Amino acid sequence: MPKYPTEALKCWGKAKELRDKYYRNYATAHERGGLRWTGGAWSFDSIPAGLGDDIYPITGEPYAAGIAFNKKFSLRCLEAAESKGWARDLCAYMRNYWGSMYLNEYNFGGEYPKPDFAFQDHICCSHAKWYQHVAEYKNIPYFCIDVSVGPYKDLDEDKLMYVVNQMQESIEFLEKATGREYDDEKLIQAVKDETRSTSLWAEICTLNKAIPAPLEEKSMYSLYVLLTLNKHDKEIADYYEELRDEVKDRVERGIAAIPNEKCRLMSDTQPPWGFLKIFRYLEKYGALSIGSLYSFALEGIWEDKPDGSWGARTTPMELGTPMDTREQALRVLADWNLSKPEWQHFYDSDIKSEMMLRIVKEWKLDGVMLHMNRGCEGLSCGIGENRLAIAEAGIPVMSFEGNMGDEREFDEAKTQDRIDAFMETLGLL
Repeated sequence: MPKYPTEALKCWGKAKELRDKYYRNYATAHERGGLRWTGGAWSFDSIPAGLGDDIYPITGEPYAAGIAFNKKFSLRCLEAAESKGWARDLCAYMRNYWGSMYLNEYNFGGEYPKPDFAFQDHICCSHAKWYQHVAEYKNIPYFCIDVSVGPYKDLDEDKLMYVVNQMQESIEFLEKATGREYDDEKLIQAVKDETRSTSLWAEICTLNKAIPAPLEEKSMYSLYVLLTLNKHDKEIADYYEELRDEVKDRVERGIAAIPNEKCRLMSDTQPPWGFLKIFRYLEKYGALSIGSLYSFALEGIWEDKPDGSWGARTTPMELGTPMDTREQALRVLADWNLSKPEWQHFYDSDIKSEMMLRIVKEWKLDGVMLHMNRGCEGLSCGIGENRLAIAEAGIPVMSFEGNMGDEREFDEAKTQDRIDAFMETLGLL
């Protein structure tokens, strides 16, 4: 018998519509006199927004994740990249993206839509080189901002201004590359909407502290992704307000993500996108993943709350932080992104272990599943040390090997066997 009531998210369809609209707008931008640009999901997309309302990005990681889900096309893309001499141990997202570019095929139909410029920031080892190659291959202008200034806890004025000054230079680049005059008011509004949307997602994730959890991670992947596409967009920020209100209502009414919740887990890093059904496999045991540092904080922005808990960062609008000038807006944008939890553990694996153990405690978890993800050097850095720290804290932990973007490196049957064994250790058989 079901233990908890469940129901579908009312705003689920809207998330799909926004995603479809995003990729359609990018593909058809030139038909409507607009411009296209490419960069990463962590790029400062609020900055190109100052060029006008008809500037459409395509961010490489979510686009490549979509390719990975389309297994037949992904294999062709990966082989196209390998035929150019690129090694299989490079970022799987990058290889899928490059393969789509080489094949001149768009994952959503038609030819690969050539971007007008590339705009990126660099913290992961592949970031700058990814779009340098795109820019050279497609003969387009390129600008990259270095954000590798160390952990946020050590941020000072010099480090902050190192990033802000690059942002100022990037605006000069954008004006020259596009021939457009920059609008500071559009930048300011974009920063406001970006901080609003990324704070809202963190707030939504805190609602999963409830028992039963109102969301499970497989569904959360389809919800958080909008932030990786266009986090500065007002329509997307408004959507997260709607989603936050609905998830709050689910908590108040005791609506569960799965009807038989009896084991709460978290995962880590990107999942194997071609095999998301492993999250459904957990459900036969009454187990679910309530999320992960990856799904919570790839784009969600967090802070310590007065009661000692981890919660959504207070927005600059709520604090009354002035954003009346270009430099004020850029300072807010730089500081906000430099506090991103998923950026912190590029410098020290202990920082990530501390955050993961915090999630275990505050979200009342029974265990941890670690994806030894060979497709992402950045987010998998230090994962062995994370496993040791979790085990030493007395938390049951299992690991499985795979690749978020290359299905050739994931063994579904072996992973299911490992899950079965883990469930047995948790007393769920």
